[in-house]
Amino acid sequence: MATKFDAALYSFRKKCPYVTKDLLRWFPGHMNKGLKQIQRTLKSVDCVVEVHDARIPFSGRNPLFTSTVTGAKPHILVLNKKDLTVQSQIPKIKDQLLNEDGIKHVVFTNSKDQFCRGLKSLTPIMIEVIKDSNRYNRSEEQDFNVMIIGVPNVGKSSLINMLRSRNTRQAHALQVGAVAGVTRSMHTKMRITSNPTIFMFDTPGILEATVRNIEMGLKLALCASLQDHLVGEEIIADYLLYWMNLHENFSYVEYMGLEEPCDDINKVLLAGCVKYNLIRRIRDFDARMKEVPNITEAAKHLVRAFRTGELGKFLLDVDLLKKGGDKMKEKLSAECT
Repeated sequence: MATKFDAALYSFRKKCPYVTKDLLRWFPGHMNKGLKQIQRTLKSVDCVVEVHDARIPFSGRNPLFTSTVTGAKPHILVLNKKDLTVQSQIPKIKDQLLNEDGIKHVVFTNSKDQFCRGLKSLTPIMIEVIKDSNRYNRSEEQDFNVMIIGVPNVGKSSLINMLRSRNTRQAHALQVGAVAGVTRSMHTKMRITSNPTIFMFDTPGILEATVRNIEMGLKLALCASLQDHLVGEEIIADYLLYWMNLHENFSYVEYMGLEEPCDDINKVLLAGCVKYNLIRRIRDFDARMKEVPNITEAAKHLVRAFRTGELGKFLLDVDLLKKGGDKMKEKLSAECT
């Protein structure tokens, strides 16, 4: 449990750290190719499952999907990595998505937990949604085709692997990784159940060509939907520090070896270098080797702690929840520390 601090005694930033949009631009060739493959394959699909990160349930979803994919086929929104978000807010998130965003089916999952109730319920929901829809050119087909889409690194391949393992007892078939962009093209469809027969298409994660909102882009980067080196580990760590101070979550203080909250990312990272002995050797002007703090490694250390849950559970979109206010922020701060 992190030490309690009185936030009123500190002066924290109120505005998101400034980052140029060029830093958050990432639409490589495989994404453009993947989007075209998705559109071509759509006529052979009965249902679309959109996977997103439960820590950012409202921001970061690609609007291209709404206009080109999910509007044409029955749609299920899966919010994965629910083990890393604030559990008490899941019902409110679900209600808001169902009532205000026009989504009909929302499922929370943890694709690393084979006993997850969301994973268990997903297959029956897919079957029900498909049977209740007009399948048009596929109405005579006995098998069901489902396509999984989403931004990078939200757990699409892991979800397919877990569903396949649960329902068919077969080994995982798709490569997964902790960085964005592991899946770079659409795979051949894979059977995940036999009764009824359901096939799934895995697709590459696809982002917007340009970021509409800087803070949304930083949230995506913090959740690893952008590759770290494209934004910069220190920039991502600085956004995390800004967000935690703004929401009075000071769990980073003990983790980084500080005595009290701090709004200066350089001081925070230097403290982390001392605590975890993060140093690098460089050659000075006299060609002699010397040791200096490894700031970049300290930034990676802090960001990794967020992603693995060592700093607690987070709902980065808490300010987008309706009817929350200060009481909700206080409750979230207490749960995160």
